Parts: sequence; structure tokens; C-alpha cells
Amino acid sequence: MTTHGDPATQSAAHAVAARTGSTDAGEEPPATTGDDTLPAALTGLRAAVEAARFPLALPSAEPARRAAGSLTDQLDDYLLPRLRRLDAPLLVVVGGSTGAGKSTLVNSLVQARVSAAGVLRPTTRSPVLVCNPTDSAWFRRGELLPGLTRTTEPSEDPRTLQLVTAPALPAGLAFLDAPDIDSVVDANRALAGQLLAAADLWLFVTTAARYADAVPWELLRSARARGAVIAMVLDRVPAEAADEIAAHLSEMLADQDLGAAPLFVLPETWVDGQGLLPAQVTAPLADWFARLAADADARAAVVRQTLDGALAALQPAVTGLADAADEQVAAADAFDERVRAAYRGAHRTVEQGLSDGRLLRGEVLARWQEFVGTGELFRTLEARIGRFRDRVVAAVTGRPAPAAELRTAIESQLVTLLRGVSSEAAENAYTGWKAHPAGAALLDPDLAHPSADLPERAERLVRDWQRGVLELVSVEGGDKRFVARTAAYAVNATGLAVMVAVFASTAFIPTGLEVATGAGTTVAAQAVLQAIFGDQAVRTLANKARTDLLARVRTLLDDEAARYLERTEAARPAADAAGSLRRAVDQVELARHRSGFAEAATAARTPPADEEGLQ
Repeated sequence: MTTHGDPATQSAAHAVAARTGSTDAGEEPPATTGDDTLPAALTGLRAAVEAARFPLALPSAEPARRAAGSLTDQLDDYLLPRLRRLDAPLLVVVGGSTGAGKSTLVNSLVQARVSAAGVLRPTTRSPVLVCNPTDSAWFRRGELLPGLTRTTEPSEDPRTLQLVTAPALPAGLAFLDAPDIDSVVDANRALAGQLLAAADLWLFVTTAARYADAVPWELLRSARARGAVIAMVLDRVPAEAADEIAAHLSEMLADQDLGAAPLFVLPETWVDGQGLLPAQVTAPLADWFARLAADADARAAVVRQTLDGALAALQPAVTGLADAADEQVAAADAFDERVRAAYRGAHRTVEQGLSDGRLLRGEVLARWQEFVGTGELFRTLEARIGRFRDRVVAAVTGRPAPAAELRTAIESQLVTLLRGVSSEAAENAYTGWKAHPAGAALLDPDLAHPSADLPERAERLVRDWQRGVLELVSVEGGDKRFVARTAAYAVNATGLAVMVAVFASTAFIPTGLEVATGAGTTVAAQAVLQAIFGDQAVRTLANKARTDLLARVRTLLDDEAARYLERTEAARPAADAAGSLRRAVDQVELARHRSGFAEAATAARTPPADEEGLQ
């Protein structure tokens, strides 16, 4: 039983371009596309697809990588070369399941044993392309399927394409025997899908025993989505069940919106000594292809239908890639935000430590009390400011150790705080990433802890800040008689008082003599500084010293956070990857319609009402 009637195989009076006829094997066929707008748009799309990356381990990443690879393959293997040469021979890719008899069918159609057939699986290890000798130049040049190495000998390498000529095959038509779509060899399955995507016409071969298998139907649905022209061969059908099985398969095709696909039913039969099927068995299919080869308009219609279907399918496919790229950026941003939130929290903890008096406890407070001396000194400050210099000189000159110990205590307290907040931030960032598979994939165990050199950097930060405070005191008090007339120890003493005051409160200078955290300690610091500079100068010093310290702390914490952020930056796709993909595919769609290609393809696959097609 044989049914025909695929509109794409009918003479298409409305086709914009038809094949101009076959050429001599040694001649270069003339190009048939004068407008390069669409090829240029496709080239731009290819660049955008190739630039898109999906490194984060999101559920959409692996499907997107496969889709991007398939798109690149189809652009290289089919769309770009076919658009440049619409007059090239019609390529029929013969695909199907393991043991369906593809190679035997190809051999029988071209009346020569050109593709290996046998009981061992997989039989077709590398694809075999058969064409008329006059068409061989087109396939030898490698514009179609450029990733496959051309050879004239059988090969075990699936990345080779064996070229065979067969005079019995009409010019303008070529068969490509593809590996099994359900091969046990991964590379063969992948190549089979790639080759089918490069076909002008898909000839699917299945058997009475396997026509309902899932894998072929997945590919058939994919072909339908791309608008490809499809023909079906149901092979090895027992005579007594031919009508029943053919009817069931026809119903299945109709259910999948593939009812227009021609269906050829080949009965169970023998093969001759060359492994070829009897001529009368393959005659309906051979005649159908012969009429197709003889009708340039029909071939052009098939090419345009499949080509336009593939072009139209780019929009949803690329949109899916763009969505996946957006997900990558959003995930990277979310991971970055978790890190930044952890280190913002660390910075807030330091700010709170400078405002709530906690840093004045313990060693710093003890050393400060030693440094400022007895309360008697400060009780006399308000009434006897003129004697302040002498008292400080005596105190500092006679007791240098308390000043050094106070400075060391301040350094130790700050370093301890910085180490603590850095450890907590690293742990919080690590835990936040580990909770997500994509984040966990980016982690290294060392990230759970601060950098190995953090203590050293924290110590350097505090020492640099302390030097900065001393420079600040010197500059701010440069026009004050007290600082101008005293030795370096006065600047040092004042600087230490500023440091302790910064520890005590955010706005550590109270109005009047209010007692803040640290009780008399803060008041003592205030009294020393006010005696030297006056109220406003004191406030300026305090704010500048605190701002400077927090800025240095932020830099330290930013450097710690960068250990995480560098990983997301390395994994992050380009910020505008999704936008580039969408713009590129929009350009393709615009060029497709501006060129009139889409409208011509629609007309080509819609036959006039009075045509009954090839019979």
C-alpha cells in the first residue's frame, strides 16, 4: 500500500526561485541568492549563539547548551549554505531506528551497494552520501555539513562523510544514509540528529515491529516543529497485516499533525545476491523520487518549505536560549547579593562596635586609664588649661610604656573584631551558596573561612589607620598654638585620645559633660581634645577618624567578598547575552519577511486547488 500527496512535492507555480538544472561536475554552479541580508542576519545570530554561555549548574543550563550546539550546527550545516545556494541538489536524509533497513533501502534506490548493510549493529558508523556524478562538486566543496571530513572510502570515524556517486540516481537528488537515531553509540545518535537537521527532506524508515517506538516520534515532532518536509517508509510489513498496520500508522501521523506526510509501505521480502530489494517492491518510492528529481519547481518547493520552517523555528529556540541566559545572570546576581549581604552585615557589626562602647572593654579601657593618669589631672583641666601642656609632658615623658601599650591594645581590639566579622561573613556567604546546587558547584572549602593572610592585612589596616589619625591631628591642629609649640609626643597623645573617643561613640562628643559609654573615660577624652582644639575641631576630628576607619574596613571586607565574586564573574554570561540573542533573532525574522522569503515559501507549499500532486 502506498499513499502520496505531500503538497511540498507538488509543482509549485508560486515558488520564487526554482532550480536552474544540473551542471557538469567540473563547473561551479551559479549562485541563486542576490540579497545577502538574510545570510548576514543569520551570521550575526550565529555569533550571538556562540557567545552565549551557560556555566552555572541550573536546570536550564544543560538543555540550553545542547540547544545552542544544535542551533550552531544547523546554521553551519544547513541554513547558511542552503540559503547561499538554493539551486543545490535536494538532500534527502534517510533516518530511522536500528535495524530498520535504511542502508538496504538506499542501496536499492540507487541500484548499487553503496552503504554497508548487515546484521551487526550499528551498521552505519559514518554517514554515506550518494549523488549523481554531475552533482558531486556541490558536496565535495564542503559548504553543506562543513564539520564532516570528506572521504571516498568507508570509515569508522563518525565525523567523516563518505561521498559515493551513482549514475542510476537522477541528477538534482542526493541520499544521505545517517546513523541510527537510537544507536547504542552516543556519537552516532548525536550525528544522526545533526544530519537530520541538515536535510531538505526527511525520509524516515521504520518497521512493522517498531513504528510505535518513542525515539522516532520525538524526532518526527521535532521535524514537524521545524516545518521540514517528511516522507515515511514502513518496512518489512507482513502481507496479512499490511492494511491494519498502515492504517494505525496513518492515524498516529494524523494525531501528530503529520497526516500530509507520504507513507510508503514495503512488504516483507527477500534481498538478492547484492543485498538489494526487488525492484517491484521499491518501485513506488523510486518513481516518486524520480518525479521529484525531474520537477525543478517541486524540488524548489521542498527546499523552501523546509528552509522557511527552519528559519521560523529559530525564534522560539533562540528565545529559549535568551531566557536561559537571563536565568544565568539572575542566578549570578542572586549569588553575588548573598555575598554582599554577608559582608554588609560584617561592616554593620564594625559600625556598631564603634558606637556601642564594646571596644572599650577590657584591655583598651585598662590601658587608657593608665595613659590618662589620675582623675586629679582632669579635674583641674577646666580651670587651669594653661597648665595642661606641662602635665601631659610630665605624664608622657615619665611613662612612655602606657602610650605604647594603649596603641597596641587598640590595634589588638580592632584586629580581633575584624577577624571575627570576616569569619562570620565568610561562613554566611558559604552557607548561602551551598544551599543551591549551582552555588555549591562554585565553592571551594577555603571559602568557608577568611583569607589566610587576613590577620596580617587586618593588622596592617589598623596600623595604617593609627598613622592616619596622627597625621590628621597634626594637620587639623597645625594653626593651634598648643600643637605648634609641643613636641611629637603631644600629637601622639592627642591621636590616642581621638582613637579611644572613636571607640566610645558614633558622636562621641556630648554636649556639656554628659557621661557616655565608658563612664568617665569618654569625658576624659573629650576634655583632653577640647582643651587642645575646642568643641568644633573635636567633632571634626572624631568624624574624620571614624569615617576613615570604616572606609578602610569596607575595603578589607570588599577584598574578602571578592573571593566569591570572582567566581560568579568568571561563570557569569555577558550581561547583554540575552539581549544580543533576542536582537539577532529579531533581525533574522525581519530579514526573512523583508526578503519575501516567508511569503514565497508559504505559497510554494500551498498547491493550486486543481493540482492533485505527484502520483
